Amino acid sequence: MARKDRQQIFQLQNRSLISMTDPKSPISEQYRTIRTNIEFSNVENELNSMIVTSAGPGEGKSTTVANLAVVFAQQGKRVLLIDGDLRKPTVHYTFNAENHTGLTNVLTKQVMLDHAIQTTSVDSLDVLTSGPIPPNPSELLASRNMRALLEEAKKMYHLVIFDTPPVLAVTDAQVLSNQTDGVVLVVGSGKTETDKAQKAKELLQNANAKILGAVLNNKKQEDSHYYYYYGVKKS
Repeated sequence: MARKDRQQIFQLQNRSLISMTDPKSPISEQYRTIRTNIEFSNVENELNSMIVTSAGPGEGKSTTVANLAVVFAQQGKRVLLIDGDLRKPTVHYTFNAENHTGLTNVLTKQVMLDHAIQTTSVDSLDVLTSGPIPPNPSELLASRNMRALLEEAKKMYHLVIFDTPPVLAVTDAQVLSNQTDGVVLVVGSGKTETDKAQKAKELLQNANAKILGAVLNNKKQEDSHYYYYYGVKKS
């Protein structure tokens, strides 16, 4: 990829991190509201890990998970964001990180977890990028090595967050959903069809996932200059 193309991708992704670049904006405040709602949705149990997914592609899932990771870290928690999308990873673009070594290398025992984790410019927020795209993503995510990695990561961080592929596209999100403490489902306003959102919810429930709530993304606000709204609603 040409240097100019890489710069354009980084600039595009970096604009998505509004909770970092403009923490006082109304959108950043909505992300903090989501953070609070997630915490209240799981008051009886400590939330150490969760996944963020969507029904289909293009619904703002990766933007949402990146900003949630930032606002949890801004709260003072040590957070690890893992790119569990081993098909179309984006975390390394968003945080301008290298992706030569990542999750797939750890799962295949090529490198230790602490050697693959990268720091970010956000205090208390680290990332584990996808690493090389494997031929068998679902099998890797369902492996014993994945469970061992998660347990190790939970000892190192207050919260481990996974970015996963859309539920209706592949089974990866379902595989990870029953290994973590909860799931946040991103729904695109005016994009996600109701039956597809319902199907995604059913697939997650069939996988014994605990759905923490849904985020309504890209909802246009009347009488406002802001065209992105984020909120958590219990499923």
